[in-house]
Amino acid sequence: MKLFQKFLLAPAALGLLSPLAASASDLNVDGLNLEAINAYARPGSAKSRNQVTSITQFSDVQPTEWAYQALSNLVERYGCVAGYPDGTFRGKRPLSRWEAAALLNACLDRITEVTDELRRLMKEFEVELSVLKGRVDGLEAKVGELEASQFSTTTVLKGEATFVLGAVNAGGNSSSGAFGPGNDADNYNQQFGSTNFSYDVRLNLETSFTGKDLLFTRLRSGNFENAFAGDGVNTSALDRASSGIGGNNSVGVDRLYYRFPVGDQFTFVVGPRARNTESLAVTPSVYGSGILDYFSVNGAPGVYNKATGALVAAIWRQNVEKGRGRFSFAANYVAQQGNVGQVFDGNPNNCSGSEGGIGTDCARGSITAQLNYTAPQWNVSLAYRYGQQGTNFRRGTNFVSSNSWFLANGESNNFAVNAYWQPKNPGIIPSISVGWGLNSLSDNSINSSGNEFEDPFVTQSQSWFAGLKWKDVFAKGNDAGMAVGQATFATQLSQGSIDGQNTTPNDGNFVWEWWYKFQVTDNISVTPAIFYLSRPLGQLTSSNGDFNVFGGLIQTRFKF
Repeated sequence: MKLFQKFLLAPAALGLLSPLAASASDLNVDGLNLEAINAYARPGSAKSRNQVTSITQFSDVQPTEWAYQALSNLVERYGCVAGYPDGTFRGKRPLSRWEAAALLNACLDRITEVTDELRRLMKEFEVELSVLKGRVDGLEAKVGELEASQFSTTTVLKGEATFVLGAVNAGGNSSSGAFGPGNDADNYNQQFGSTNFSYDVRLNLETSFTGKDLLFTRLRSGNFENAFAGDGVNTSALDRASSGIGGNNSVGVDRLYYRFPVGDQFTFVVGPRARNTESLAVTPSVYGSGILDYFSVNGAPGVYNKATGALVAAIWRQNVEKGRGRFSFAANYVAQQGNVGQVFDGNPNNCSGSEGGIGTDCARGSITAQLNYTAPQWNVSLAYRYGQQGTNFRRGTNFVSSNSWFLANGESNNFAVNAYWQPKNPGIIPSISVGWGLNSLSDNSINSSGNEFEDPFVTQSQSWFAGLKWKDVFAKGNDAGMAVGQATFATQLSQGSIDGQNTTPNDGNFVWEWWYKFQVTDNISVTPAIFYLSRPLGQLTSSNGDFNVFGGLIQTRFKF
């Protein structure tokens, strides 16, 4: 330490060390105990004079003392202050100038030792410190470039592109006329059986103003104009297939909503383009989206029908300690025609695409509520959706999916029960997800012309699914899955105006899928998959006939 620095430190140290005076009995006749002073000055004297390592070892030193922090630094950082054998410091006793000089010299020697050690370490790691400084300078330069060229200080862009290469093939001897005169399988293969290559692109803009809220905007485009979009058979649609907004190689705003918290337990969602299934407290399945769209609606497409439009939602999640189960509840309202200004077009028996608004009879509104209990490894969910006319069940047999049942003055009450369990660690035991749905239609006996339906019409339907998913199969990140279920099928019909019509439904069907996902990199995955649809036409299948569809595909996803 430089001499000038020692002079600066001396007055402060004299004041701080003043409590270290010896008692009058320790002094000789001249008022000084030179042996005690010399002992302080000798190396290693601290340990021999009851050296302490923490200020709390002094029984008579309280945090309220004016020099408490200064004394703490000398004791704990430099180790040059000792106490009396009885564990006291006696800070109020006087200190002679000779004793102060000896104590000051001991502390300065300790500081010199520390300084020399630091210099030695700096010399030893001189090369490493130089390299580190260069890296820091480089990082500062890169950060400056990023700040100058960044898209936004509040928005993050995330993208996802999906390529699908595949084909479908139908079989059976049904001749229902669903695809024209003759054999249904031959006609279906001619219209939808070619091998095709399609894409779906999603660009997500995630904006946050407070760090807890989210303004979500999605731009979407794709070109699924084949069976994978549900053409021909409703249940052949893929979860990743673009349709509606963003289809046919156009680019459109697929989502636009704002999510924000209120307190610790509530979250609200509002937006002109949002989806009911994305505004709930939990997803009641760990099977994931899989391949087919049907298995992405948790086995209950009547409730989880992915209704999209003007939405408002409230979500409550119970605050609990991490690792414990909790309850949650969510409710939302979505008007699929919420952007339309015309309320009524003059036809009381039909809601056309030109009618809508929010809260009107033709809003095509859905009110969805969900109650859940979620533990670390399992979940149970109950859900309900009320649907106005024009809101369908998304995925089901071609018979039950006919728009005629929904565009009339009907309404639906839909119920869902779901549960899942997943192992604590990935292994040979898969996660299990199950779901069941029940749908009831009422006031839908009149068609758009104001007449009663001639043929029997659907008044009740059901659906279910069970999905198994294995994680880290053969390699970390690689997953495998299998699911089976029955897409929405009629379980009760009401008699039409034509006498003698059979009102017993024969709408049963089965849906299967198997897939394996290769996680090539963190951002690229390749998933080969196959699926099988048994009687996808449902009751439209000709009597004593059979119709089925087999599909195979390779789905590649890129995340960026």
